[in-house]
Amino acid sequence: MQIVSISSLKGGVGKSSVTLGLASAALEAGIPSLVIDLDPHADASTALGVHAQPSRDIGSLLRKPKKGAVSKITVQSSWTEHPITPESYPRTTLDVAPGSAASSHLDRSGFTVKDLKRLETVIQGVDKYELVLIDCPPSLTALTRMAWAASHKVLSVAEPSLFSVAGTKRTMTALAQFEGSKLWAVPAAGVIVNRARDDFSEHAHRISELHELFGELLVQPTLPDAPVMQQVQGAAWPVHRWPGEQAAVLAERFSTILTGLLK
Repeated sequence: MQIVSISSLKGGVGKSSVTLGLASAALEAGIPSLVIDLDPHADASTALGVHAQPSRDIGSLLRKPKKGAVSKITVQSSWTEHPITPESYPRTTLDVAPGSAASSHLDRSGFTVKDLKRLETVIQGVDKYELVLIDCPPSLTALTRMAWAASHKVLSVAEPSLFSVAGTKRTMTALAQFEGSKLWAVPAAGVIVNRARDDFSEHAHRISELHELFGELLVQPTLPDAPVMQQVQGAAWPVHRWPGEQAAVLAERFSTILTGLLK
């Protein structure tokens, strides 16, 4: 099982969009997957067609973590029953551990070693998934750190802009400091560029800057600035099944990135 955290210390860069794109790629490829929505805003849950029931969300579960308990709250994404072409989907699992405001009790700067073990504990022993995607909050809180502690890989999402490049540097520095502890070292990390425009010189400059900063850690390909992604999310559909060229380009790139993640 590959556990991947999707993270950023700057909000508004499309972190949840990347999580959803990778989930769509996994579903299309027939890879049994789980999305854990740690963000108290629960945007990923909404776009996956899932809404948390009282006390059946990841935040409530993390109050008293028990081994393998995540299986008690998971809900099947509505994506697996696509309203247009359900018969063409492989019989593949795409489950969601729903997010909610209940996660806010751990959305704080202070944390203990016990806190860092919470998510790892509730995932431990659950073996029905080949891929677990964790949508982190856009801040360096106990929630983000416990996601990193449970993960095999961390993807930092960046936009090709001045402030986002600075935010990505903070994210990768924080991750390096976190890895200073052998107990919590994350085996692999990368930076994924989202909402890039080929016709915008500023974007080309910032992508070049990211290359200089992170070298081989920069994930290929970049993800284009495609307004269709807002329509896809609003309809709670997988991007791989949305019509049109923009969606097809996004879908292909998400599939390529997922293939690299699973190597």
